[in-house]
Amino acid sequence: MSKSPSGPSRRPRPTTTNTNNAKKNSSTTRPGPKSRASSKSQARAKTQSQARVPPTRFRSRHPVITALVPVALVVAAIATMVVIKAAGNSNPPASASSHLSTGSGTGSGTGGSSAPTNTGTTALSPQVVAALSVPTATLDAVGSPSGDVLPTKIGNGAVLKAADGKPLITYIGAEYCPFCAAERWAVAVALSRFGTFENLQGTHSSDSDEFPDTQTLSFYGSSYSSPYIDFQPVEEATNQPDGDGYQALQTPTAAENALVAKYDTQGSIPFLDIANRYVITGSSYSPQVLQGLSRSQIAADLSNPDSAVAQAIDGTANDITAAIAAVTGNQPSSVGSSATIAAIAQKLGA
Repeated sequence: MSKSPSGPSRRPRPTTTNTNNAKKNSSTTRPGPKSRASSKSQARAKTQSQARVPPTRFRSRHPVITALVPVALVVAAIATMVVIKAAGNSNPPASASSHLSTGSGTGSGTGGSSAPTNTGTTALSPQVVAALSVPTATLDAVGSPSGDVLPTKIGNGAVLKAADGKPLITYIGAEYCPFCAAERWAVAVALSRFGTFENLQGTHSSDSDEFPDTQTLSFYGSSYSSPYIDFQPVEEATNQPDGDGYQALQTPTAAENALVAKYDTQGSIPFLDIANRYVITGSSYSPQVLQGLSRSQIAADLSNPDSAVAQAIDGTANDITAAIAAVTGNQPSSVGSSATIAAIAQKLGA
């Protein structure tokens, strides 16, 4: 069983745009030791081949910048720091990122065996949890929409495995980040095809960032059981303000930080490493899709293949599923034998 650890507080990461995929993915980068940069996303349009121009990944900046200066100064600071500027707010590209910023207050949880209290989460209804197990027929109907930001293949080397010998899936994000909020839904749907979650919580992105109050799940304090893979999630911060940032929750291990340093030099979140074979840095679709929707409404739409929510979340989940199946030897067979997953695997170069 994989369990979300509760460790000392983590510092923020800066916002950057994923240079590997100019599609619909956004992420939040993690800034330096003292600041959890604002999670305001700096969306930058990325140019893809003219045959296909997928949306760019969205990423948000860490709260430090947002909390310390007004929006106008934030833009100036971003320019000065050579951080990606938003290409446009009406139709943001699908690739942006947030910087993680650590608050200067005293609300951060620190070390020891006790987990910091997270006041930014609420109980997740059984209906929402059940909806994460999207019917196969729905997932097949959605497939991999043309605008999908596919996971980036990073090599054919040894599959990264946990201590129990199962392929290791690593997620790093923060609850205040709107791009993490969007990506968690797809990660949860994909992983639900390989195992079972327990103690998932409901949360939302910061109410003072772009795409405010995006409704989502939190992996903090959850556990995941699967005979095929291990899942190690890290939620670095809550959505609760703390000084110039947000209250810290968990600190990545040295091994997890090494993954970020190797495959995401800008320190973007969300960050998803699929057994050192595939990586996603940023959310794979714009959080705009979820704006104004409750968790219950999002969950209900997951089973409607024609809804914008299903096209975004289920489509991304299918891409993640195909990447995971590539490292599990196409197990379970109910997933590996799917014509939809096989077709996506070809696009991934699996």
